[in-house]
Amino acid sequence: MSRNHKTILVADDDASIRFVLETALRQAGFAVESFTNGKDLLTHITHGQGDLVITDIVMPGGSGLDLLKTLKTLRPEMPVIVITAQSTLRNAVGAFERGAFEYLSKPFDIIQIVELVGRALDSNAPHSSKRGVDMDRFGGIIGSSRAMQELFRTIGRLANSEMTVLIHGESGTGKELVARAIHAHSPRRHGPFTAINMAAIPRNLVESELFGHEKGAFTGAISRRTGHFERTREGTLFLDEIGDMPMEAQTRLLRVLQNGTFTRIGGTETIIANVRIIAATHQDLPLAIISGRFREDLFYRLNVIPLNVPSLRSRPEDIPLLCDYFFAQVSKKINSPPKWFTPEAITVLQAYGWPGNVRELENLIQRLMILAPHDTIGPDQLDFAGSDTDAVVPIPPLAVTTEPSNDARTPPPGHSLEDGVIALVERHFAMANASEIDNLHEIVLRKVEAALFERVLRETRGNRVKAAKILGLNRNTLRKKCSDLGLDWGY
Repeated sequence: MSRNHKTILVADDDASIRFVLETALRQAGFAVESFTNGKDLLTHITHGQGDLVITDIVMPGGSGLDLLKTLKTLRPEMPVIVITAQSTLRNAVGAFERGAFEYLSKPFDIIQIVELVGRALDSNAPHSSKRGVDMDRFGGIIGSSRAMQELFRTIGRLANSEMTVLIHGESGTGKELVARAIHAHSPRRHGPFTAINMAAIPRNLVESELFGHEKGAFTGAISRRTGHFERTREGTLFLDEIGDMPMEAQTRLLRVLQNGTFTRIGGTETIIANVRIIAATHQDLPLAIISGRFREDLFYRLNVIPLNVPSLRSRPEDIPLLCDYFFAQVSKKINSPPKWFTPEAITVLQAYGWPGNVRELENLIQRLMILAPHDTIGPDQLDFAGSDTDAVVPIPPLAVTTEPSNDARTPPPGHSLEDGVIALVERHFAMANASEIDNLHEIVLRKVEAALFERVLRETRGNRVKAAKILGLNRNTLRKKCSDLGLDWGY
């Protein structure tokens, strides 16, 4: 690609954004034309000018998504990069559905933009789609944090795909909501969505539930029964807590993923498995493989598209949005005026460890809507002990700085790292007998490392050199550990 002969068209009503893009792209060797609205850009396009478009979504005189649709009609081969300060699942899916090459949220990394422009111009097959999509089914997936923006972007990119997805995330983060969103924007959206929790089915019934059985296949099989694979034909089968699936059922599932067919228990008829599989887990499946509890070949069959749902404590900036949403939902449900948190209460909520994640926050708000005596809720009314998580103890954020700090981020007296680790261990013993706990050393180390790295990355605003220096680690080691832990660099 000869950059000297490529012209980039930029549409954004923000003069500072236009200036930054113009400067960086011209320094990279591109010609640049800028516009404050989509109408002027379209006039330019109709004369056959420009090789790539970078457009905002919200501009005077029309939406960038409508502009994108028109652009792909006029110049279907032209790559379009969408940028926005309003990164939502609706916008992400809308951008990819209309044929965007890429979708980025503001503030963006200017080096990333320049590299992306180069890749887009090298590509002869930008994303395109002629399908419409139901844009109203987003199921309460809310967030403006970088981690959630990345999640929205990934869901948007999956809109035209039927590939198998493995969703990773702690309990209560909303893995089923994500699975439903993927289904709702997929080619199978008009088919059924079936959610099955592997941990909730007796082990001896899992295969029958999934694949069905013939009459007389086993004691109690008094008639033929179709399983979820048959009943979810042309739809999406969501296998939650896949790490709890028995080994026998894992073997059967692997064969289905390999061959696309199955038989009912006790039967001989070969049935085509016309379903898309989305699986989810809160467990560390590589560890389960090492301990012999999960098949390695099945893991790789499921992990075609890995998708990480961030914990609530890793995105505290989303807590006010979630609170507004849950207060409005409960208000409508019980026909009562919504309540709200004081700024001081929000600060406490953002510092809390949220072991139960979004589900715990939702339960807290439901409880306060009924029990709180006033419309305004202060920090003294926050009762975390009533949540659905046993032995909940707030784990304070680690204050790792290069010099002493007395600001609000510093843990209060009596809440040391040791206190947090002890609270973590106590929670595990409170939720299970000691004989039922496996790999506690590894579990605790991973959680402590995740909290430590997350706090340092937040402190350094994602600066890898500074973070590695504070931690005393090689930068490549830090990058690998963060990748293994599913941490986002973009703080």
